[in-house]
Amino acid sequence: MGFGSPDTAILPRHPLIIGDRRLEQGSGGRHRHIYPANGRETCELTLGSADDVQSAVGAARSAFPAWRALAGNKRRDLLLKMASLIEQHAAEFAQLCTLENGSVSMVTPHIVVDAIQKFRYFAGWADKIQGETISSWGGPAHNYVSYEPYGVVGAIVPWNGPLFAATMVVTPALATGNCVVLKAPELAPFTVMRLGELFREAGFPAGVVNVIAGGAEVGEAMVKHPGIDKIQFVGSGATAKKVLQTAAESLKPCGLELGGKSAVIVFADADLQEAARRGLAGAVSVSGQGCVNGTRLLVERSIYEPYLKMLQGMSGHIRVGDPLNPATIMGPIISETSLQRILGIVGQAIKKDGARLVTGGERLSGDHADGYYLPLTILADVDTDSAVAQHEVFGPVLAVTPFDTEDEAIAMANGTSYGLGAYIHTQNLRRAHHVASQMQAGMVQVNGSGEGMQPYAPFGGMKQSGYGRLGGEQGLHEFLQTKNVWMNLANPQAAR
Repeated sequence: MGFGSPDTAILPRHPLIIGDRRLEQGSGGRHRHIYPANGRETCELTLGSADDVQSAVGAARSAFPAWRALAGNKRRDLLLKMASLIEQHAAEFAQLCTLENGSVSMVTPHIVVDAIQKFRYFAGWADKIQGETISSWGGPAHNYVSYEPYGVVGAIVPWNGPLFAATMVVTPALATGNCVVLKAPELAPFTVMRLGELFREAGFPAGVVNVIAGGAEVGEAMVKHPGIDKIQFVGSGATAKKVLQTAAESLKPCGLELGGKSAVIVFADADLQEAARRGLAGAVSVSGQGCVNGTRLLVERSIYEPYLKMLQGMSGHIRVGDPLNPATIMGPIISETSLQRILGIVGQAIKKDGARLVTGGERLSGDHADGYYLPLTILADVDTDSAVAQHEVFGPVLAVTPFDTEDEAIAMANGTSYGLGAYIHTQNLRRAHHVASQMQAGMVQVNGSGEGMQPYAPFGGMKQSGYGRLGGEQGLHEFLQTKNVWMNLANPQAAR
């Protein structure tokens, strides 16, 4: 399996799994999947269509009454069985992660472990969903609250982390008694397709989980369909606006986990070596194509130039190339279109907005010429109002800006329309708590760079980074509706 020659023998064969059927082609258009490491076709798929959504929703609605009524411990055991199956096929899933979007093999085993952990974590909740009794005023009554599934959840997940996002949504949805129609992204469908195949092998009843690989037509049909009770969307803000506009027609509830422009604040008292290493993570992780990546580095002025030199020195050790090579640290961009868009943003930042290019900025050639490769790119002296500081680049680009005071750093960090993540580097405990409390972000990490995203912790955004939470008990309740029942216990004879 050399550079530019991925093994496609492990690719799953079923882009659609609807009810008890595994389909090798849908009724939609054909799609050529391109492996971003070499620009060559991996395979051709016949995607799903609106008609396939109709069939999938019908299967899910038929399966829902029995799935909802199934005892929690039975749902728990099925989720645990699914975790074991993914574990058995871990090496296969890791390779599929690489083949679908170019994720490096240094990271893909961790993506698979995360998926396994989500199944096991939410399996533990399946038999512990309990209501509560509340007090009543004005006479004897029994007043209680119950939590019930929505019914059919439509899950739309992105190409940059399809396995991560799919398991983040599907595990709590299933644990709470919902059925699922899951859209696999056409740019990176393989791990979600394989996940769908394993659900049947694990013994999940037909129709409980339905998978459709498809494009915008499938997503739109899911949002419009009256048989889908809730949409959980993970993706871009631009697409989310279309989702909400369509969902508004039926007042369909939506959960949104969207993009980000996460700030990394580095104070002078931080461990600079560690802060620099972690500062690079925003560009290196998934080649910068992650919603919560820290891509804006705000650095206290007294350490600004030394910190830049550290970043520049470390960037020379970031090996970019074949994602199947265990020594590769950063892989390709998803497509030629995305690569050209990123290069345009970098060019504008330098030529129009006055940013200083520290390293990178040009497409890789030579052995990398056929793939979609951009080296780690660092821009210094970035104006906080410029496009590269305000908009999601979704590539291996870091925008670095100095600050003078704590208050200025807070204002800069909060000075975008996004609010997904924030990262703070300091050894001062008071400062860490204070700055964290001021961040307008759904996830804040102190002296970290991603470790806090665990199945047991709530994850989601503020402002235009979405709403709702995935993960933890809060994520469980995203897929439950609250019902209050009041029962009169007064003796009618006594009232006469």
